[in-house]
Amino acid sequence: MARLRPAVVVHYHEISLKRGNRPLFLRQLARNLQRAVSDLGPVRLRQLSGRILLELDGNERPERVRDRVARVCGIASVALAWRVESTLDAMKAAVVQVIEGRRFPSFRVSARRAFKTYPMTSVELNRELGAFVLERVGRDVTRVDLHHAALDVHVEVLPAETFVYVDPTPGPGGLPVGASGTVAALLSGGIDSPVAAWRMMKRGCRVLFVHFHSVPYLPATSQAKARALVERLTEWQYRSQLLLVPLGEIQREVVLTVPPPLRVVVYRRMMFRIAQALAGQTGALALTTGESVGQVASQTLHNIARIDEVAELPVLRPLIGMDKLEITAEAQRLGTFDISIEPDADCCTLFVPRHPATRVSPDEIRAAEARLDLPRLITMGVEGAQLETFEFPSVEVSTPS
Repeated sequence: MARLRPAVVVHYHEISLKRGNRPLFLRQLARNLQRAVSDLGPVRLRQLSGRILLELDGNERPERVRDRVARVCGIASVALAWRVESTLDAMKAAVVQVIEGRRFPSFRVSARRAFKTYPMTSVELNRELGAFVLERVGRDVTRVDLHHAALDVHVEVLPAETFVYVDPTPGPGGLPVGASGTVAALLSGGIDSPVAAWRMMKRGCRVLFVHFHSVPYLPATSQAKARALVERLTEWQYRSQLLLVPLGEIQREVVLTVPPPLRVVVYRRMMFRIAQALAGQTGALALTTGESVGQVASQTLHNIARIDEVAELPVLRPLIGMDKLEITAEAQRLGTFDISIEPDADCCTLFVPRHPATRVSPDEIRAAEARLDLPRLITMGVEGAQLETFEFPSVEVSTPS
């Protein structure tokens, strides 16, 4: 009798295009996979040709392992499979397991050979296993449909073992977090910035979160929301750091000298100056924001140009061409939307003019900042920053004593 053992089969796509750097990306992906499932029982990871295998012998929660792996950046698809010997009888036994209890009006078998010396071709395997399914289920119940099958039975044949599965789950794609360096993300309590941070994770970046608050001029609700957002996003990068930066006193000094229409751009320039100073202390190589062209006054092209003038690091804006509906849909999918729409009082609501300028000129902004002691204000923000650390799977928040 064939021995069937459960496993999770992981496929990647973009990593396979990396050629000389592929081993580096695969090592990072393997580390992330191991971290992602570290609390779900025994899992043994093996690198195979074009795929990664998670052996689940003795694991009592295989579905949870699959679901957790499906959220690892760099993964194209993941499936809960049966591992069997690469014999036709063993494959048939595994096929019985994956179709048992299912009703499907049509099906197909998709066999692939990872080595071409197997005695049967892929087409021959498809025919043999397809005929077996028809015999097992009944020709009056189901039929073969190669183009629009209700059920697709996947059979991946390797020299020593074969994997049989149905219903592969799409992964997020992209690159494994940690393979592309670190970015500092300006995290507000809104909908956009968490989505922008996640998009950078999907490109392989580890994200350092920087949240500006206006305590004691405003309640600490925005800090609580920032923590909740970071906790949710840590499920994608497993360890996060959040810097809580006091901006209220800096805003108060800006109000005393800067004309109301220019204050929003001055605030934003101060955030960039402080964030890049913090980035320099932590090894982050770029800043990331959730800005989208034309969405608010500070995000017109003229004002983005004024803000970028103070940036010494690259500023990455992954949402720059998206509209609010697109961003909202992605936030809902990530699970950050409900957190973001909770009422709060963030620094963007403090000392903000009713009619901010949308086309600030270089001369205007230089004149507005001429009376500010910029080095002192930057130092005030940097030295006032408080660091908190988040971990996943064991989600805990630690605050320095």
